[in-house]
Amino acid sequence: MNATPATPPAAGPAVLDSDAELLRLDSVSVGYGGTPVTHGVDLTVRRGEIVCLLGPNGAGKTTTLLAISGLIPLMRGSVQFQQQDLLKKSPDALTRMGIVHVPEDRSLFGALTVGENLRVASRDPEDIARVLEYFPKLGDILDRKATVLSGGEQQMLALARALALRPALLIVDEMSLGLAPIVVESILPVFRRIVADTGCSVLMVEQHVRLALGIADRAYVMSRGRIVREGTAAQISASLDELRGSYLGVQTES
Repeated sequence: MNATPATPPAAGPAVLDSDAELLRLDSVSVGYGGTPVTHGVDLTVRRGEIVCLLGPNGAGKTTTLLAISGLIPLMRGSVQFQQQDLLKKSPDALTRMGIVHVPEDRSLFGALTVGENLRVASRDPEDIARVLEYFPKLGDILDRKATVLSGGEQQMLALARALALRPALLIVDEMSLGLAPIVVESILPVFRRIVADTGCSVLMVEQHVRLALGIADRAYVMSRGRIVREGTAAQISASLDELRGSYLGVQTES
């Protein structure tokens, strides 16, 4: 499948201060049924940067993303977004604040067409036209139902629908799940253009570690619910041989 996106026109506000902190997690512990899955997670995302959260299955990565999005309650610690405490905010309120989450199951409306899925996010034709510039393949299949799309097309639709909401923080969980590496290679670079054009930040969990680090600014490595390493993408890339044996396993393979 040819998923190579066209270069889109500039959209959204420019990033004035790339070092300004957008998201902060302080000592976050969260879990299910009273049992913590994460333990004292500290994490930050600055404005206009891409941050990867890496680690093996069961490390607590998805649980951390769900906590940021308000989908599971905190057991301990705090989450701040644009210097506002999110403790008592509902998931809908967080979306209105600019936190948009693309879950690993994509959560598309299967009975709706591509165009209808996009209009669920925005009725503004300019918003739809803007996101289709990133994924021109979708423009050719607007009348096709989501259930009959390929895995790559479904992922592009999930991302386009999220972008139509004009996020300040785009959270993406396992974008490449079930996709061929060649499709992943065509979609991942889109995030750099999205950040450059819109000024939004991206926090992603991704199993293709080398590919993810190739487009990221910084990365955190999780193991058994804790952050065990953090640094620039270049620093983490340089440590992959060490991290593979200790924390990442086969997930370093691209």
